[in-house]
Order: sequence, then C-alpha cells, then structure tokens
Amino acid sequence: MKIIVAIDSLKGSLTSLEAGAAARDGILSASAKSDVKIFPLADGGEGTCRAIIGGLGGEIKSAKVCDPLGGKVVAEFGEVLEKKLAVIEMANAAGLPLVPENFRNPLNTTTYGVGELIRLAIADGCRNFVIGIGGSATNDCGLGMLTALGYKFIGANGIFGRDLEKISGVDDSNALPELRDCTFRIACDVTNPLTGDNGCSAIYAPQKGATPEIVSAMDAWIKNFAELSAKFLRLEKISVAGDGAAGGLGFAFRSYLRGELVPGVELVLDALDIATDLKSADVLITGEGRLDNQTAQGKAPSGVAKLAKKLNPQILTVGIGGSVADISDDAKLDAAFAILRSPMTLADAMNKKIAAENIFATVKQIVRLIERARVN
Repeated sequence: MKIIVAIDSLKGSLTSLEAGAAARDGILSASAKSDVKIFPLADGGEGTCRAIIGGLGGEIKSAKVCDPLGGKVVAEFGEVLEKKLAVIEMANAAGLPLVPENFRNPLNTTTYGVGELIRLAIADGCRNFVIGIGGSATNDCGLGMLTALGYKFIGANGIFGRDLEKISGVDDSNALPELRDCTFRIACDVTNPLTGDNGCSAIYAPQKGATPEIVSAMDAWIKNFAELSAKFLRLEKISVAGDGAAGGLGFAFRSYLRGELVPGVELVLDALDIATDLKSADVLITGEGRLDNQTAQGKAPSGVAKLAKKLNPQILTVGIGGSVADISDDAKLDAAFAILRSPMTLADAMNKKIAAENIFATVKQIVRLIERARVN
C-alpha cells in the first residue's frame, strides 16, 4: 500500500513531524512493505513556518527585529534557498502574545518587524514568500511593514497605529526595487473587509486593547489610508474580502505588494506539493489534537482529506485525534479514531512519549484492519 501521513501538530505535545513519525512507525509495524510518506501539516497559523520548512528541507533562521511596541524581539523565519522561498509568521514579530496585557493598545503597536524579516529574506535571495498573518497585535494597516520596506507615508510621524491619523500621501521612490520581482501568498482564512461594522477595527481591535473610541477613530483613519492608497496605486477596488485580516495587513499585502490571499490549509498543502503523492495513494492518515464538528470548517485535517478525495476519489481517508466527537461528513474523513487507549489525565495524554506511543498503537491497528480487508 501507498500511505500518506499528514497530521497537524498536537498542540503542547507533538509537532506535526513527530506525530507523523509515530504514525509511520505504526504503519510499518503492521505492514512492513507499505510505501509511507510523511508530510507536515498546518493551517496557516502557528507552526506553519516549521511545517513547510521541515517538509521542504529548508533552514530555520532567526533575527532581532522590531517587536510590536517598538522594542526588540528575536523572531524566527524560514528559507528554502533553492526555491528562493521564505516562510514568515507575522506573529513572530508582531503577535499579540508579545505584548503584555496592560500594554495592549493598537494605537501603540506596529508591523515594522514583519517588514524587517521580509527585507532580510530578500537580501538572502528569496523572491517567493508564504506569509502567515494570524495572531496579530496590530491594527496599523501594514503601515509599519511597508515603512520597513522603503515606502514613505507623508504626514505620518512614525510606524505605529496612531500614525495613520495624519497620512496625506504616499511616496514609493525608496521602496525596495526587489519587491517588483517578489510574489507574496498570504494565509488568510477570514473574509472581513478593511473597514465598517465587520472591518478590522470593529471586529478585532477590541481584543488588542482598543476602546470603542479608539475603534471609531482607527476605522476612519484606515478608510482614509485605503482611499489614498487606492488612488496612488490605481486599484480597481479599494477593499475586498480578507483585507481586514491582521489589522489591515491583508490590505497592505494585496494592494502594495500584489499579494494573493489564500486559505491557510490550501496554501500549506500547495507549498508542500502533496497533491502529486495523493493522486496515487491508497490511504491518507491525518488528524490533530481534537476532531469534532469544527474539523470541516477550515481545519487542516479536513483540508487535506478534501484535497485527497478531489484528486483520488478511491483513497481511504482516516482521521486520528487525542479526542474525537461528532464529525460532519463535510470533513471528508471515511473514519476517525481516538488514540487514547486507557483512562488518563490530560497531562499524561499530552506527554510526548505517551502521545507518540498512542499514535503508534492506534495507527498499527488501523493498518492491520485495512490490510485484512484488502486481502478479503
């Protein structure tokens, strides 16, 4: 049998590749002649960089860049130089966990560090970018990032959200010339527009520390910024679905950097080129920490299962999870199994050694059953 293993990380326990390795060992224990290939899996959020870089054999790097409050943070990013590919999670430089709760205020945060990471990757020769933009602490509409890349915004006195207020024009004369040769694919699973009742300020800024007064003010500033940008860039549309992602960073990537907003799972699967192997596989084993009625709603296991069924309707898709509840048929999993083999505490279940053993044992039994059914 040809079996593809693509399991998302078990948060707080096993990485995607560690979970995949345990499943592979379980498969080979039951069916030594099976052809097994492991792909890391992620949904465009936390862990996406390591998943893609690990799957493609690239290098994880780190650099000291601007943090959301204008200080310094050591941020991780990845490169696959033979593909001229860089993978960046914006949260590593501008994520909400980097800001203490008592300092959270989108007027005072910036995406400047994200732009610095892009500059570093460009200097290394990268021209193709995959960017995860979940978990932001910012609502600066990409002002900080674009400033780091050489854009100048007339009237702005700095790089923070509050500096959107007085922008009256755009100057791109010092923007990095290499940006013209770059492609940006952005993992984006939200459809929020840039402004209005469902825009980035109204929906997401409150969790970043914004008061109702700040929300109202920033929404107006961002609307003005978008209108100025659209005129300067000659955009056909000022805003589209997804522009409100990450405090307007979606808009900055789409408009200034000609980026493409792509659902996170789809972007990761495409970057790993898993489709080629799924077309000829007999079985897909996927999963994550918990499989339930949310699995079909953009989660990574459902994403890879849907792709597998689309490419290869005869493939058997099997899900595993630390716990398994009701799962919609829309998830495209033929069956799902909980890996826990006996009652245990959550702490024990999340222990790396125990979790790996549980995956090994469960997958071994699954494959034994499949083998027996194939013989009959």
